[in-house]
Amino acid sequence: MSLNPKLHDWRGKTVWLVGASTGIGRATAALLHKLGATVIVSARQQALLEAFVREHPGSEAVALDVLDASALKAAVLQLRARHARLDLIVYAAGTYRPLSALAFDRAVAQQHFDVNVGGALNLLDAVLPWLLSQAAAGQGGHLSLISSIAASRGLPKALAYGPSKAALTHLAEVLYLDLHPQGLGVSVIHPGFVTTPLTAQNDFKMPAEISAETAARAMLDGWARGRFDIHFPRRFTGFLKLLRWLPDALYFRFIARATR
Repeated sequence: MSLNPKLHDWRGKTVWLVGASTGIGRATAALLHKLGATVIVSARQQALLEAFVREHPGSEAVALDVLDASALKAAVLQLRARHARLDLIVYAAGTYRPLSALAFDRAVAQQHFDVNVGGALNLLDAVLPWLLSQAAAGQGGHLSLISSIAASRGLPKALAYGPSKAALTHLAEVLYLDLHPQGLGVSVIHPGFVTTPLTAQNDFKMPAEISAETAARAMLDGWARGRFDIHFPRRFTGFLKLLRWLPDALYFRFIARATR
């Protein structure tokens, strides 16, 4: 069942990806450019953004830090001066470090919430007025937040990452309830293990690991199908979603054994 307008013909579309210097964000930006979209990439690393623009003629780079709310508002003003509308906005910025209660670090935990959730709130504060004005004019638009399958239930070493991504998933659900009646699309992305600079920190074998390029194709497939919850690879993420239905005692016992 389609919960959003289907996005499949990217020619003539304008897309802004926030957090697109590496990993899933960059791979998705490259694929959208290949399919004919006008791609705008943002991140802190100016050099990486400029390299992307050189490799993808016609794309644009707007360097910013998602923790700087004023920088996001300034970026939106710049973009509104150059573009009639935004067809898709993707919040791909995020941070990840393994964290356990046995070696708790409050600064690390706070950084996860600042970037993974606070950055998304800064983006919403800057861009929602534009999206709502588009909707009022019948132009639509779509907002997509990249969460994680780790948001489904508690997992070892995810004391900071999991809760922050769970908050992002909840945020997307509320956004859908508010924005769908206005004619705007909202989706939330729940990847499994994807090969990126962040997951390179993991000291364990990551089951069903996929490349960032495979993740990008799965995201575009989800948008083309009008999905709200886009998760992949489904053979892995579908199984983890089923674990949400286990009673707590069985779930904790299963995870403890599976992650020894």
